Amino acid sequence: MSRYFTNRLAKYAVFISASVSFVVLLAIAVFIFRDGLPAFQEIGVLDFLFGSVWRPGQEQYGILVMVAGSLQVTAGALILAVPLGIACAILLAEVAPPRVRQIIRPAVELLVGIPSVVYGLVGMVLLVPAIRNYFGGTGFSVLAASMVLTAMVLPTIISISEDSIRAVPATYKEGALALGATRWQTIWRVMLPAARSGIGASIVLGMGRAIGETMAMIMVLGNSIKFAETPLDPTRTLTGNIAVEIGYASGTHESALFATGIVLLIFILIINSIAAIALKRGVRAQNIT
Repeated sequence: MSRYFTNRLAKYAVFISASVSFVVLLAIAVFIFRDGLPAFQEIGVLDFLFGSVWRPGQEQYGILVMVAGSLQVTAGALILAVPLGIACAILLAEVAPPRVRQIIRPAVELLVGIPSVVYGLVGMVLLVPAIRNYFGGTGFSVLAASMVLTAMVLPTIISISEDSIRAVPATYKEGALALGATRWQTIWRVMLPAARSGIGASIVLGMGRAIGETMAMIMVLGNSIKFAETPLDPTRTLTGNIAVEIGYASGTHESALFATGIVLLIFILIINSIAAIALKRGVRAQNIT
C-alpha cells in the first residue's frame, strides 16, 4: 500500500513540476509579446526586421545589424567549437584510458558552472589585449566574442556528442574491426555516422546557447551598432542590445526592445525544436537497427 501511495505521490509531483515549468514559460512569452507587439504595429514588421539603422532618439528602430552580429558571433563560435568538441567527445568515448577520462570529464563539466561574467572578464583581460597586439584594431571584436563563446558552448557539444557515440551499438564497432578496419577508420566511417543525429543535436543546442549569451558579449564585443566587415570589427548582438538599453528605455524604444526579445525567443524555439527532432530521429534509427 505504501509503495502504491509513493508511486502516486511521485507521479503527481512530477506532473505539478512540469506544469509549473510550462506555466512559467507561457507567462514569460505572454509578457514579452504583450509589450513587444505594439512596436511591430508602430514600426512595421519588415522595417523592424530588415532596417539597418537603430537610433532611438530619431525613432528609427531596425535590428538587422544586431541579427547579423548575433549570427556572426554564433557562426564563429561553432567554427571553433565543433571540431574541438567532437574531437574531445571521441577522446572521452573511445580513446582515452579511464584515468584520463576521470580528469577530463569533470573539467568539462566544470565549464558549465562558470558564470558568463567570468568568461567575459577573462576575455576582456586576456583575449582583447592579445588580439589588439597581434592583429590590430581595438581588440573588442567578433573574433574575441567567438573565442569566448567557444569555451561556453564546448560542454554542451562534448557531453551530448559523447553520449551519442557511446549509444552506438557495440556490434557496429565489432563488425567494422572484424572486417579489417583500423580503430580510426571504425570511428570515422562507422561510429560518427551512426551518431550523427545526436552530434547534430549537440551542435544545434550549442548554437542556441551561443545566440542567447548576453553578459560576456557585452564585455568583449565592443557594442558598436554597425555591421562587422571583418572578424576584427566590433558589432552588437540582439541580447547585448536589450541589456545595454533597457535600463533607460521608455515608450516605443522600450517596446522595440521587447520586440527584439520576441525575435530572440522565436530563434531559440526554432533551434531547440530542430535539436529535439534530430535527437528523436536518432533514437528511432538506433531502435530500428
